[in-house]
Amino acid sequence: MQTWHYLDNSATTPLCEEAKSAMLEAMEVFGNPSSLHGAGQEAARLLARARACVANALGISRPMPGELIFTSCGTEASNTALIGTLLSGKHLAGRRVITTDCEHPSVENVMRRLEQDGFEVVRIGAPRGVLDTDAALAALEIPTALVSLMMVNNETGARFDVERVFRAAKQKNPATFTHCDAVQGFLKVPFTAASLGADLITVSGHKIHAPKGVGALYARQGVILSSLIEGGAQERGKRAGTENIPGIMGMAAALEDACAHIPETSQKVSALRDRLIQGLARIPHGALNGDPVHRLPGNVSFCFEGVEGESLLLLLDDKGICASSGSACTSGSLDPSHVLLAIGRPHEVAHGSLRLTIAEDTTQADVDYIVASVTEVVEYLRNMSPLWKDKASGRKPFVI
Repeated sequence: MQTWHYLDNSATTPLCEEAKSAMLEAMEVFGNPSSLHGAGQEAARLLARARACVANALGISRPMPGELIFTSCGTEASNTALIGTLLSGKHLAGRRVITTDCEHPSVENVMRRLEQDGFEVVRIGAPRGVLDTDAALAALEIPTALVSLMMVNNETGARFDVERVFRAAKQKNPATFTHCDAVQGFLKVPFTAASLGADLITVSGHKIHAPKGVGALYARQGVILSSLIEGGAQERGKRAGTENIPGIMGMAAALEDACAHIPETSQKVSALRDRLIQGLARIPHGALNGDPVHRLPGNVSFCFEGVEGESLLLLLDDKGICASSGSACTSGSLDPSHVLLAIGRPHEVAHGSLRLTIAEDTTQADVDYIVASVTEVVEYLRNMSPLWKDKASGRKPFVI
């Protein structure tokens, strides 16, 4: 069997043993949690226990009924938060929405739909990977229905100061809804629902060693939310469809395991991240994407001039290294990353991006092997490139 050096944990994470065990146990509980008989109520008790686990991870000691909604993934949770509030048409403070120009497709593509439906969407920039909070605060001077900001950028790992913007939004108009895509930051950077100050918070299971196919949406009590899916009255009428009990229990078990080790995991992963950044920074004409300080503990995102990201990934894969050139959700596109273009990378440089994301099972030996391999592969690809030869000879200028 191939030995992998897996550094694509922002795309997905391996299932932890605790989640596997919890899922196998839950598979024995086959009742429908909406049924009133004993088998159904046994499943309902598991569902309530899992909901309490998610609430605890968000710093909520006693969740109110309907505040935590289980979904199939983070994408569904964000769609529910945005479309469910805005298209409900209830208590909207206008038809204007504020977001960033580097959101995950699950938010950005909803914004495009909202524009088609007549909403004005204001996109705040993140030059050099840092959210322009002054521009966001200035945008709040005009009545706004909703503010949706990601906590951590999924490509660059930059941590945005969303709390400041959310507080200002509520001070300007308490009727303005606030939504945070916290998928990448959940259990990796410290926050609670209260400290974040968002009415709606999206989280996902498979980024935290839980199974794919399960996510959750926190919706503060009082937020009027229309269901995207028509059907039964599951999840207090906010998400129709029988709940995925094994997946939900797997997520709860992964949460409990992660919550018990957050400080030591963050310390270890941050140290490996810094070692990886230092090693890759020695490659000439490369640049770190995003804020060098305010970033996710495990995210390392680089651009290398004179290199195509796809070729880089394929050659690294031959060496047993699993990485990505950006968001896994846009890997089918040939266009350069909209995130990297938004932070100021030229097209030719954005095409040469590499994202490496570390988890608690990554070792120093993994990091050192990856630094050596990336250095070798970048040099190999550049030596094959006529454009690079023009740059190296001085006939064309370097960009970075």
